[in-house]
Amino acid sequence: MLLKLLFTLFARIPLPWLHACAAVLGRISYYCSGKSRKRIIEHLQIAQLPSDKQSVQAVFCETAKSGLELPLAFFRQPEHIASLFKHIYGWEYLQAALDNQQGILLLTPHLGSYDLAGRYISEQLDFPLTAMYKPPKIKMLDSIVRAGRERGKGKTAPTNLQGVKQVIQALRQGQATIVLPDHVPNPDEGGGVWVKFFGRYAYTMTLAGKLAQVKNVSTLFFVGERLPKGQGFALHISPLSGSLNGDKEHDAQIINSNIEYWVRRFPHQYLFAYNRYKMPRGAPDIPAE
Repeated sequence: MLLKLLFTLFARIPLPWLHACAAVLGRISYYCSGKSRKRIIEHLQIAQLPSDKQSVQAVFCETAKSGLELPLAFFRQPEHIASLFKHIYGWEYLQAALDNQQGILLLTPHLGSYDLAGRYISEQLDFPLTAMYKPPKIKMLDSIVRAGRERGKGKTAPTNLQGVKQVIQALRQGQATIVLPDHVPNPDEGGGVWVKFFGRYAYTMTLAGKLAQVKNVSTLFFVGERLPKGQGFALHISPLSGSLNGDKEHDAQIINSNIEYWVRRFPHQYLFAYNRYKMPRGAPDIPAE
């Protein structure tokens, strides 16, 4: 109850104030979170992106903004969320899929404000948008997240076989679904493959590639870019670059290459603190170079 109250209160804070608050929290975290700082520096270096103090602090600040934006995504009214998106790029790709009555597979990495962007897209559609969802470790937070994402036309699907079936059914019915393809998969829940992400092997889900192969489905990437000084957001939509052929490793590599493109465009807004290169329990050995 207390957590829900806090979320409700934070949802009332104007976006510029919220982002200013997050910038302060981010800088404090930079000095207090040595483990995260070390990981962010390492991941920036792997991606061959600047890893100086200013860049790393910027990643911390953008990550804090992402966290404080969740109350907005879960409790703000849809029309207010829509007003936060100042620029929309590439909507014609989504509109073409709608006109052709295709299922829409929306892929977005842990980049920018994917919850707010997903909510914006959901409110523009005439049918449900189903998002794959892994419950947070904090059980009290689970009910808030689920309720927030299932508002209006939003639906959630668990990250297991049942959820995959639910998503495939939605796509076959000409509806839309969201998947975060850079989430490290559980080997016991459909598995993954070792393919390169910025030149280093990362255990990568095969689900996104499988869903893209569903008949009459349009696969699109989207990113909710966070504009500076709390001005709002820009939604970017673009078709998947490259051709999928059904081979797990090939398709996973194509999707990782697309993620790399978006990360390079908005490097500070990527969740570099996420342990993308971890070895999941039960995963096969990393291939020899």
